[in-house]
Amino acid sequence: MNAHEYALQANGSFALPDACFKVKALMEDENSEISDFADVISVDPSMTSRLLQIANSAIYHFPGEISTISRAITIIGTQAIYNMMLVDVAASAFKHFENQAIDLKRFWRMSIYCGLVTKNLAIKAGIKDIERLFVAGLLQNFGELLVAKITPKTASNCEQYSRDNLPWAMQASALGFTYTDISAELLKIWQLPEKIIIPIRHFNQAQSNQINKDVKVLNLASRLALLDSHSDLFEYDEVIDESLCANLKLSKEDIEQVTEIAANDATGILALMNPKLFSR
Repeated sequence: MNAHEYALQANGSFALPDACFKVKALMEDENSEISDFADVISVDPSMTSRLLQIANSAIYHFPGEISTISRAITIIGTQAIYNMMLVDVAASAFKHFENQAIDLKRFWRMSIYCGLVTKNLAIKAGIKDIERLFVAGLLQNFGELLVAKITPKTASNCEQYSRDNLPWAMQASALGFTYTDISAELLKIWQLPEKIIIPIRHFNQAQSNQINKDVKVLNLASRLALLDSHSDLFEYDEVIDESLCANLKLSKEDIEQVTEIAANDATGILALMNPKLFSR
């Protein structure tokens, strides 16, 4: 199977709700109003509740409570609302897993942490439109869930990474491509904005001087997420490519500050996404 075939098989289990497509259509309609977005979202009580939870979470750090969808849209913006709907899709993916092919707690910690670090590194690097980069960081490794569902033995083998065989090398050896390639294919099927897909699709070309900053930030964030979850296994100098830091003009102090913030915020967000798993 190639990356696209994995994505096609998975699309039935991880389909976007109709509301996502309706919100995307409204975003492309210059005549749409805030009330139009609120009408689409508010008909689903579960989604309304989840979006308000996320809007009041550590992802955005807004002072004061956001209590209505309309206010959330006014303050955060339609793109961020759409992004939060994608976060909700990611959270709901838990229900599709009953196998033990991968460590789900590790997977979600790395995903949320990567999203937070990607967003905050982007701020440090002077990149605009940072909400899309949070989503890119969150979903960049979504392919792992798909491989675990479709070919669990392969996913289990890929999880046996080490200092000598980093995760991306293990994936390329077992599959002929990496989890990010599957993620990019699935997000294309989902018709996500190209700005979210590009850094994921070109993840493995991050060291190229010609590649854009979004890709470099995402690649660096994923490596920092690996360190966060496996501090006993990996050393900073073994995993982090200093050329990426230099290209983005990020100092060691910048990295330390961003990772500290992400570590603190990730715990609360994980509990929000799946209290049953992360309250233990």
